[in-house]
Amino acid sequence: MAKLTKEDQYIKSLELKKEHTHTFNEFPLNLPAVKHLKKLSFHPNVTCIIGENGMGKSTLLEGLAVALGFNAEGGSMNFNFSSYDSHSSLNDYLRVARGVYRPEDSFFFRAETYYNLATNIEEMDRDPLGGGRVIDSFGGKSLHEQSHGESFFAAFLHRFRGQGLYILDEPEAALSPLRQISMLGRINELVEQGSQLIIATHSPILMAHPDTKIIQLTEEGLNELALEETDHFSVMKQFFEDKDRLLQHLFK
Repeated sequence: MAKLTKEDQYIKSLELKKEHTHTFNEFPLNLPAVKHLKKLSFHPNVTCIIGENGMGKSTLLEGLAVALGFNAEGGSMNFNFSSYDSHSSLNDYLRVARGVYRPEDSFFFRAETYYNLATNIEEMDRDPLGGGRVIDSFGGKSLHEQSHGESFFAAFLHRFRGQGLYILDEPEAALSPLRQISMLGRINELVEQGSQLIIATHSPILMAHPDTKIIQLTEEGLNELALEETDHFSVMKQFFEDKDRLLQHLFK
């Protein structure tokens, strides 16, 4: 299958239900990502949500995922576990515009709760009445018996099957720079297989895919930027081009 277009993308946009938002003084509506949200249109292939810590990237992705029917701690639509019920009520305030077509595969990946997901997989596979082994779709090896980065990549490589909707919250968290480059290649494979990805990330490497819309969240609102216009890119570029001067200034 070819890459998706605007005509056949799975998720088109996200907006607040204005009729339900009477105040922006309490969490999660007081987050910059939420209080400035009017309408966020997604790219048919890759959308990267970026911004400093505290802007609400993860909360926004969690709200989107839960509104679509995913478990708040991650997994496919079939996962239904909760290690600690701490997700926000943002999904109640969001309106998601879906496309005409439905994905053949789907997954919500959260770096923060991936350990809990791995534990839940082992619990399901110990159930004698549970049917086929869930871990087989992640490569067959226990996620707890791999390094953090290896277990992350097992999901990206084996569990993501293409023609899918994949919502990823900081997937680079356990990946080395080389693995991030490999992840960029995997993103391209999934795009070419008719997938749509929505990614919250700090990694300029992952933002570099050519079919990507980059949305930056700030205290002032949401802006669409080119990779070279992002702080992530410019800070890293400045650091490596003039490291000594930056360190001298930093260590004064």
